[in-house]
Parts: sequence; structure tokens; C-alpha cells
Amino acid sequence: MSEGPVRYPVVAGYFYPANPSELSSLISSLFKHKLGPGEQPRLSSVRRKETIGYIVPHAGYIYSGPIAAHGYYSLSLDGKPDTIIILGTNHTGLGPLVSVYPGGKWITPLGELYVDKELARKISEFSELADLDTEAHLEEHSVEVQLPFIQYVYGSDVRIVPIVIGLHSIEAAEDLAQAIQKAVRTTNRDIVIIVSSDFNHYDPYEITKEKDTKAIEKVLKLDLQGFYNTIKEHHITVCGPGGIMTIMEYTMRVCRGNQCYAELLKYANSGDVSGDRSTTVGYAAIRFCAKTLEAKG
Repeated sequence: MSEGPVRYPVVAGYFYPANPSELSSLISSLFKHKLGPGEQPRLSSVRRKETIGYIVPHAGYIYSGPIAAHGYYSLSLDGKPDTIIILGTNHTGLGPLVSVYPGGKWITPLGELYVDKELARKISEFSELADLDTEAHLEEHSVEVQLPFIQYVYGSDVRIVPIVIGLHSIEAAEDLAQAIQKAVRTTNRDIVIIVSSDFNHYDPYEITKEKDTKAIEKVLKLDLQGFYNTIKEHHITVCGPGGIMTIMEYTMRVCRGNQCYAELLKYANSGDVSGDRSTTVGYAAIRFCAKTLEAKG
């Protein structure tokens, strides 16, 4: 029996179906969607450790789910890590600047996922900003919506560390990235990072596409400062820039030399899904990789 807090779903029946069979059926259809990867995820028995992590969107499944499916299809090819660190964004304003869920378990319609308590504690310990906390997670959807996808790929046979970020600065990203790096070394965990973020919000189709192209170009170059400057200068309303900058910084930290890279798996916006191009939200699935990861120790 797990000790610690239990976090129940708050957007089941809203962002995704609350009925387990309906939820599984919908997720299955997202992989076969015209904007999805075109086939079901195939869990590899071999770990593809060059994958550091992914950016995936966090809107309602009917809108962003096909794009998210590209990330989770690729994730299935990575095999099973020990723990998935999920970097969400704080939409509610509750809790500390960076909130690390301390332990226990999260429940979705598809079952339970247990929090890696030791890794969570170490991340908080090594960070100047992150605190162990549940308050920021109470009503926050950005982590929750990733969990059914994770369960669809792995069942409950993987642990998670939910982190909600409320301070979207380069300094905060650098702090959290180094804390994750030290915590992973200390605990000797095999991890993958999932960054839960949408891109530009509520502009017409072509404007959203133009803005997102500028932002994604900087992400693919692992240009952290350039990404930060670009979203500020062009008013690109990325929903989760702190998590994006954290995985960019983390990728550069764990790579040797210039052997790290990012690849765009899929981009679309809500206009491609709904047909309404007047007010759109951008979605991207991006994979971060290292050809040679640093030795653990």
C-alpha cells in the first residue's frame, strides 16, 4: 500500500472521457487520426536511452490529442524507463513557484500511477526554487492530461514525478534542470522528461502558425535565450515556456559537446482539427535526444 497523498482526476469528463473504455477507445483513435502518427504505439523491449524527453500539448484530447500521440508513439519506441518526470505549467496560481509532488499516487480512469518519492525529494533538495507541495496540483490539468497517454503505453508499470512550474524564467529553468540532473545522478534513475505545453493561443490560423514557427525554430536549435527572447518580442503565448526551457537546458547539460539535438515530430493547430481558423491554439510534439548520454555517477 502506497503512503502519501492521493491525487484524483479533476478534468476527466472534460478534457478527456471519464469512462475507462471510452477513454481507451479515444486514445486508440488519436493514434490513427489523420493528424496522428497513423499506427498504435509499439512498446519496445529495448531501452532507447538517447531520448531525453518530449514536448507534447495539453489541450482537450479532441483538439491536441493527435499531435500528442506522435510524442507517445515515439515514447513507446524508447522502451520503459524507471520514471517519467512531467513538467506542467501552473494555470491556477496556487502553490510555490516550482511545485514537486512529494509522493503517493495519481489516479485516472485507467488506474493508478505511483510517484517516485525519492527522486521527487532529491529534485527539491537540489533546487533553490522547487518545493515539495500538493497545492499547485489540486486543480491543475497540464500534468493530469498526460497520464492516460502514459498508462496507454506502459500501464501502471512506470513511476512519475509531477512538477508544476509557475516561474517561467531562464534562471528558473537552469535551476530546475541542474536539480533534475543531480537528482538523477544521485538516485541512478533511468528517466524520460515529458514537457506539457501548448504553443501560441487565440490568434487566427496563419498568425498562430507564423508565431509558432519562430518559437519552434529556436527550440530545435536548443537556443534557450533565443527562445525566451522570441516569445517575448513576438508576443507568442506559449503555455509552459518554463518547462520547454528546462528540457532545453537539461538536454545541453547531459550531452557531450554538440551531440544533442531536437526534432519536430508533428506540428498543427486547433484550426487543422476543428476547421475553425478564426481563433486557434498551436500544438507541437518535439523529441529531445543525445547521441551519447553522460555516464551516470
